[in-house]
Amino acid sequence: MSGEEILSSNEEKYNRSQPPFGSRSGYNSRTGIYHSLIKLGIKHEIPTRPDLNTANFVLSQFPQAHLAEARIAFIDARTNLSVSYGELRRSIYSLASALFHGLEVRKGDVVFVLSPNSTLYSTICLAVLSVGAVLTTANPINTATEIAKQVHDSSAKLAISAPEELHKLVPTGVPTILTSHCSDGNMLSVEELIKGCCTSPELPQVPVAQSDTAAILYSSGTTGVSKGVVLTHANLISIMRLLLWSADVSGSQDDVFLAFIPMFHIYGLVFFGLGLLCVGVTTILMQKYDFQAMLDAIQKHKVNNLPAVPPVILALVKHARKATCDLSSLRRVGSGAAPLSKEVALEFRRMFPWIELRQGYGLTESSGGATFFASDKDAKAHPDSCGKLIPTFCAKVVDIEKGKPLPPHKEGELWFKSPTIMKGYLGNLEATSAAIDSEGWLRTGDLGYIDENGFVYIVERIKELIKHNGYQVAPAELESVLLSHPLIVDAAVIPVEDEETGQIPMAYVVRAAGSELSENQVIQFVAGQVAPYKKVRKVSFIDTIPKSAAGKILRKDLVSQSKYQLVSKL
Repeated sequence: MSGEEILSSNEEKYNRSQPPFGSRSGYNSRTGIYHSLIKLGIKHEIPTRPDLNTANFVLSQFPQAHLAEARIAFIDARTNLSVSYGELRRSIYSLASALFHGLEVRKGDVVFVLSPNSTLYSTICLAVLSVGAVLTTANPINTATEIAKQVHDSSAKLAISAPEELHKLVPTGVPTILTSHCSDGNMLSVEELIKGCCTSPELPQVPVAQSDTAAILYSSGTTGVSKGVVLTHANLISIMRLLLWSADVSGSQDDVFLAFIPMFHIYGLVFFGLGLLCVGVTTILMQKYDFQAMLDAIQKHKVNNLPAVPPVILALVKHARKATCDLSSLRRVGSGAAPLSKEVALEFRRMFPWIELRQGYGLTESSGGATFFASDKDAKAHPDSCGKLIPTFCAKVVDIEKGKPLPPHKEGELWFKSPTIMKGYLGNLEATSAAIDSEGWLRTGDLGYIDENGFVYIVERIKELIKHNGYQVAPAELESVLLSHPLIVDAAVIPVEDEETGQIPMAYVVRAAGSELSENQVIQFVAGQVAPYKKVRKVSFIDTIPKSAAGKILRKDLVSQSKYQLVSKL
């Protein structure tokens, strides 16, 4: 019996020995644990075969050979180039063979990928994983210094780079191949390796265990230094099986998806790079997000399903009616990677009543998953929730001062346990032990609560709470109020040190074009809707709010800017 089977068997025995938990919330008052009430059927059971790797799992879900040639996996939104599942399978086999036999990439070698979204991205990822190598991905807009740090930290043995990003890798000295052929150079490319391989390649037979490391993904570092999140093949297989389940319960098997979420990020990698290939859908690929290009792609390709982030949903609310576009094909928009405010969600539903809007929640450390709305009815009824625990997940809400588990409706730090939880942080035992306790519970760092019906609510990052006169103020709540103002396009709230009260909330605001909205008007607008201790005390107007590729506000950048402004005034 494998380790995972033993774990599953022990968990079943443990659950049978416990008193029954709440039939609506999943809460066990004796243990303080919330259980997902959604059970996976036999069809979606997570594979426990110890020698199954991520690539083999994904390829096993591809359409049968006689259907694979006609079924389109990807369409490049810019060039209209399409790739069938049959072509994709052959490309993965060819590249894997070339990496293993030609470039001698071996099990455990780390391969660094620096590229925007492309029809080759999944091929690269799956070829790397199939030979037992470890995938690490980076944001193409990162600086050469940031890239050098990740190459060094991950101990990358080989890099695969888009031609336009190559100059950032040269100083690292890591051997590099390009994604596509560059006419003015002699460097090897992925395209050439695929074309140059034999006509009937086979995947190299490399023994890979589910417990082996599959990927090292770097957290965005919105509040501190980014860390390498180590994910195993078991983690990725588990989250893909859950994505398959969610596609089934949502009826998304025949949808056309649009991908502008970057594939280097856990959200994009799990959805577009790996997971949706298991569902067999067609994905329209955008190299990067552009609002008008997104609208054009939805109209041209009759996109049904749009996995998105809050800034994109906000842009649809603020600008879609002014743009000439047809969004009638859209039937579902998902939101993840950052909190979506209740006000924006309600306005989106008012403007686009035929589109389902479902928010979810997850972390890189949980392979991108944790909560999900299985029905639009529930999503409408709970617009400020991010759904219920998905199958295989348990949760605790832990008092941040006393460390004790809390019952429904009490706010505390969310802790999770699931087969998707990371192995740890690369080379950082201290950070790993701070994040995962001895029983395997992941401390998320997010303040939240779970209600009597099992719906999960995220309040704020604990580190980002503003401490004002002994009270805790959540920036996300104030941002939600600010975004409801018709003349405010975007907003972010940060703490500013204050000698008398500890900290005060300061807002950075992006005004609508032509608006002369004043600082006092913004302060009064917020003051009329929140408790006195939550009031915004300072306002600074800014052209754009700095955000990560996944749409998270980079508060540390704004904190640095506020300190610089203060020093300048002094």
